[in-house]
Amino acid sequence: MLQNKKEKGGINLLHIGTSGYSYKDWIGPFYPEGTKQGDMLSIYSNTFSFTEINSTYYKIPNPYLFFNMQKKTCDNFIFTVKLHQSMTHSRDASGKDYSDFTDALNVLKDVDKLGCIVAQFPYSFHNIPENKDYLLKLKERFLGFDIVVEFRNNRWLSEDVFQMLRNNELGYICVDEPGISGLLDKRAASTSHTAYLRFHGRNSSKWYNHNESYERYDYCYSENELKEWADKIKQLESNSKNCFVSFNNHFKAQAVLNGMMLRSMLAD
Repeated sequence: MLQNKKEKGGINLLHIGTSGYSYKDWIGPFYPEGTKQGDMLSIYSNTFSFTEINSTYYKIPNPYLFFNMQKKTCDNFIFTVKLHQSMTHSRDASGKDYSDFTDALNVLKDVDKLGCIVAQFPYSFHNIPENKDYLLKLKERFLGFDIVVEFRNNRWLSEDVFQMLRNNELGYICVDEPGISGLLDKRAASTSHTAYLRFHGRNSSKWYNHNESYERYDYCYSENELKEWADKIKQLESNSKNCFVSFNNHFKAQAVLNGMMLRSMLAD
């Protein structure tokens, strides 16, 4: 079982997991044949200590969803939760949307199983004053919750942005993704007590040119590619209370394989 790494007397926690866990194409490569969807989380939690919930991007969750999820996991299992698209992409969420989302999050928070909120913005979310103000308003909407922010446009990569994030205790999400012009580089940066890294794969040919969304994340990292991040992850962990590493290259359970590879590498 992949346990959280904890330093005694310190507060550093390293969590390695995947972006989502409920994939039919994981049956065989990871889940035993015949596994039912409702049993996937409990099986997953025997191998990993956290998962990133992405279904909340498509549908605002209700409290019963998270109540049932947390019951299927052990006490030290952690969830991180992706914000709904109306809060990051269209940015037209209503007050009730925020209230409903918060009510659901509180179910996990009350049992100490909520890691943070993941706010992933699109490439079209540019580094302009209005959008900086939006980030601060988002922080106000979720007072009492840890928020980490993923940009897709590299014009956000400036020291004044990092300082703004630090000043407002907003975490920066580091990424590993294709080296395409305009996307973020592979820097390790921590701007709050929660560090976060998402591995999206390096499938540059399918990043924009794909028929199905999963094609973008069809990529398996080599051991050498993961080694590029080993020291960076140690740096992120040492500068934070919680460090989450999430593999989003989910096609055919490649995220599972890479998560296990990285865990073994860091243990060595």
